[in-house]
Amino acid sequence: MSETTTELETVNLHVRDGAATVQLNRPEVLNAWNGQLGEDLRAAFDQIASDDDVRAVLLTGAGRAFSSGADLKDVGGGFTTEDGRPDVYRTLTELYHPIMTGIRELPKPVVAAVNGPAVGIGCSLALCCDLILAAESAYFLLAFVNIGLVPDGGSSLFVPTRIGMARATELAMLGERLPAQKALEWGLINRVVVDELLDEEASALVARMAGGPTRSFAGTKRQLNSWLYQRMDEQLELEAQIQREMSRSNDFMEGALAFVEKRPPRFTGA
Repeated sequence: MSETTTELETVNLHVRDGAATVQLNRPEVLNAWNGQLGEDLRAAFDQIASDDDVRAVLLTGAGRAFSSGADLKDVGGGFTTEDGRPDVYRTLTELYHPIMTGIRELPKPVVAAVNGPAVGIGCSLALCCDLILAAESAYFLLAFVNIGLVPDGGSSLFVPTRIGMARATELAMLGERLPAQKALEWGLINRVVVDELLDEEASALVARMAGGPTRSFAGTKRQLNSWLYQRMDEQLELEAQIQREMSRSNDFMEGALAFVEKRPPRFTGA
């Protein structure tokens, strides 16, 4: 039995018998994304990609959440524009997009075990995976609109390919929670599991896939990517460009401030 553990600042990577577990590890902020988490997550998947002994991957979060989305204290990932605003374009293109494309192009199956809220970029990350299991108490939320932003991290691609235009528009424009059971009924995810059994069932599935025909899984992934995600790079770039526009708006500043102050935002459309 081979077993290794790598503990980065915000991500843990555990490999055992061909199955890798990547755990987002900022539980004190519900695994919100900051610049460090982006760097650590990319490093973890780079390591997995280069390790021929890893044949399947489990992605989950520590504590009560899968991921609560971008950390609004570090929404620019540490990057700022010349006028001092968060540089969301650079954060997306340099930190986040390589993770999403890396997962989609990884010739190994990636299973998300959504153990709690999957919000914003956290929702995008879950939907980027090949198979998605969710705890009964989990939910999915494209929260971008609630602070005057637009879907990013590939959500504008992953959501409609999974559930269609009408439901994707509803999630993106209304910014409402989608409970796990309804996400299953809509076809957004694959399975819903009793909370206490999520880790066990997800680990068993990944172990099964780690012992399966790796080249077959990789070939299937290439087929699906070719049919559904041929324009993924182009769509990610469009997301980043539009998000840059939104991040310069007064509505975003108001939305972020209202979130911090725990009050309803007063959007003006400017």
